[in-house]
Amino acid sequence: MISVALVGNPNTGKTSLFNALTRSYEYVGNWAGVTVEKKVGVLLDKRGELVDLPGVYSLSPLSKDEAVTTEYMLQSAPDVVLNVVDASQIERNLHLTLQLAEYGHPLVIALNMTDVAEGRGLKIDPARLSALLGATVVPVIARTEKGCVELLQEIVQPGAHPTPAKVDYGPLLEAAIAKLEARIPEQPRAGRWLALQFLEGNETVAEWLKTLFPAEWLERFYRTTESDIAAQTNCRGLPQYIRERRAERIKDILEACCQRTRTESSSLSEKLDALATHRWLGIPIFLLFMYLTFKLTFDWFGTPISDRLDALLSGPVSTGLARLLQQLGAADFIQAVVLNGIVAGVGGVLVFVPQIFMLFLIISFIEDSGYMARIATVMDKLMEGAGLNGKTFIPMIIGFGCNVPGIMAARTIEQPRERLLTILLTPLMSCSARLSVYSLFVGVFFQSHKAIIVFSLYVLGVVVALALAKLFSRTLARNEASMFVVELPPYRIPQWKTLARSTWEKGKGFVRKAGTFIFGGSVLIWLLSYTGIRGWNVPIDQSFMRAIGSGVAPILEPLGFGNWQAGAALITGFLAKEVVVSTMGIIYATSSEASLQQTLGLFFTPLQAYSFMVFILLYVPCLATVGVIRKETNSAKWTWFSVGYALIVAYLLALLIYRVGLLLGFH
Repeated sequence: MISVALVGNPNTGKTSLFNALTRSYEYVGNWAGVTVEKKVGVLLDKRGELVDLPGVYSLSPLSKDEAVTTEYMLQSAPDVVLNVVDASQIERNLHLTLQLAEYGHPLVIALNMTDVAEGRGLKIDPARLSALLGATVVPVIARTEKGCVELLQEIVQPGAHPTPAKVDYGPLLEAAIAKLEARIPEQPRAGRWLALQFLEGNETVAEWLKTLFPAEWLERFYRTTESDIAAQTNCRGLPQYIRERRAERIKDILEACCQRTRTESSSLSEKLDALATHRWLGIPIFLLFMYLTFKLTFDWFGTPISDRLDALLSGPVSTGLARLLQQLGAADFIQAVVLNGIVAGVGGVLVFVPQIFMLFLIISFIEDSGYMARIATVMDKLMEGAGLNGKTFIPMIIGFGCNVPGIMAARTIEQPRERLLTILLTPLMSCSARLSVYSLFVGVFFQSHKAIIVFSLYVLGVVVALALAKLFSRTLARNEASMFVVELPPYRIPQWKTLARSTWEKGKGFVRKAGTFIFGGSVLIWLLSYTGIRGWNVPIDQSFMRAIGSGVAPILEPLGFGNWQAGAALITGFLAKEVVVSTMGIIYATSSEASLQQTLGLFFTPLQAYSFMVFILLYVPCLATVGVIRKETNSAKWTWFSVGYALIVAYLLALLIYRVGLLLGFH
């Protein structure tokens, strides 16, 4: 099998093309840095594997995820490099293309979004472009898979690829390139590419070359070359000189193969951006969009379906299982495990699947429509006041779905300080797992105000994150310049096929967790509720679960929910926030014949319920999130800090809300 490296700028449709060529599905989003590590798929004809690398503007990495691409090019030797080029932004994209041509391996160009380019009055001659670049060029529209069959045929043709063209960098630099190239041992990758990347300032390549040459010799060689170039040009450094020579070559290429059929007028994207990124209206529009999201999730769509699903599980399903177990002669113990453990625990979580999927559908719409980058732009000023920048808000938005990919998306942030702060603060974003807890409580205590209550919790998470960002940026990590560069892709009408697939990919983890992790957890929780010091089948007040919950109940008393049931649910919630719901379902199903919703009304008041939800929002991250924090920070200190500070903030804020609420006469 041949190896094909898929490389391109962010927002060029690279991951969509990966899906089309492999029939597999990877996470697709419409913002810079959606792919944060390489992914591998098998081509449709089974003749090769396709490696999807993070989107980069240059092979000189600025962020952690961009370094993945350069490291892959250094350590691997792909048979073909497949470069995705956005035809509507061809001038900017060709800077990376020329760097890939210097790599020396066969180059195939997927000229994507040709329909967008033609809509903007830009016509490109693929044959002429192919001749000038020394690469096979195939026009495609990745979103509709047009041209993908032809592209696949070109990729796998052995020995049919032309030799990539070289850029002439002038006598002085060409001599320096040749000198360094001659000293580099025979390698799978091109010595010319290594020399150019080193002279362009690629630190990853420089570190690799230091394994071949003394660092002092490399530094002296670089300074001498830079001095020689500066003496004959006005360029400030080698990287600028190399970029300018490439820009000149790109200009010549575009003049030869591109034709402007009409002058582009103000596009629809620009007109929409006048509102979406407006200085004063941008944030209110975003907040309104989020509020409508929760209205749709709770009032207009999600909750009605959840109610029907709950009625199905608690009625016909439970009754049918009870009859079946009785007919099979199952022991009372087995019946209790199935009905009070599995059905009450797992079923209590599954009833919220419609709301979870509705939220994921809207998040997928935000990503695929192009609005995600606009949110980062309008939030930049606010984030700057907190010591961060707008790009750090993108992982936080992803965290609304799940904190784990949100934290991983922080790899796209260039500055180590901002990357660390984003990792620490993203767990404060209310993930879909917490949504199941909110759904349970607002359905009981806030029937008439479900959307606004949940909306307030999401906003509270953001506000707390911004306040802590300001504090942490002044104490934990200071004196580092911020950088905000994010591309605004054109608005697109998302395809239902793409939305459905993206929503399922996000939501299936919730369903899978319910069928595995929560299933096992529910059985364990039920056993702890069923057994105690005196043996098994004990009253729940004498169970191990009661003992566990009672240990923390006094600490929670000032917050308004100092009962052992709440304490036990919070402890098990560390494993996964959905387990809070399954724990309550099991505990209350065991202790009462009433429904979970009816029983909650006996243990909580609306004020206590809101205090409990605030605590759930902010207290310790789940086990999976803690694991990814440890992996991304590579530090036990920061991992423990993330757990400790979140617990303290949750306690103080829940205490403040409950006590102020009592003073104001709420109950």
